[in-house]
Amino acid sequence: MGKKDIFARLARPVPFDDGKREFWLEKSKGSICMALSSKALVITGIDDRRYWVQMPTTESRFHSVAFLQQIWWFEVVGEVDFCFPAGTYSLYFRLHLGKSSTRFGRRICSSDQIHGWDKKPVRFQFSTSDGQHTLSQCYLDEPGSWILYHVGDFVASSSEQPIKLKFSLAQIDCTHTKGGLCVDSVLIYPKGLEPERMIRAQK
Repeated sequence: MGKKDIFARLARPVPFDDGKREFWLEKSKGSICMALSSKALVITGIDDRRYWVQMPTTESRFHSVAFLQQIWWFEVVGEVDFCFPAGTYSLYFRLHLGKSSTRFGRRICSSDQIHGWDKKPVRFQFSTSDGQHTLSQCYLDEPGSWILYHVGDFVASSSEQPIKLKFSLAQIDCTHTKGGLCVDSVLIYPKGLEPERMIRAQK
């Protein structure tokens, strides 16, 4: 197999972790991209259908998202341990306020269950095994669209050395419930690559 064939194959998503994660090469820069589905994340209350349901959808590369109906303690945590090629990368949560569906060929979004996100901002944070870390926050206030919420950037200094990332998304003020949120995935892209609408959380 020639180099072009290998590159073409790696430019297509390569699933691992029982299909809960994917990586691929970004064609223009040849850098690694990675996606983690909601099923690869630790989500508080995910096994209780009073709080969360897994919802099939064509709007996710994993064909399923976690939909929050209502909860007091909202927290999503994940980890990655991977040898990234040397460079700077950005980490995002891909989120959607409201429940989208298709009716008569048209996309519609129900906002009936959206509540609680205007009370307090959500908190994003991540840290790396070599001491990089960031903490930021923002309000979730734009229903009807998938948005990449930028958590922060990290530097992979060596392609030979794996780097471990820990990251989270939380709103744990238990004075009120929140709901109506779809959690699709966590995405890691080379810095500067923004294939969808993006919002930067404030430090």
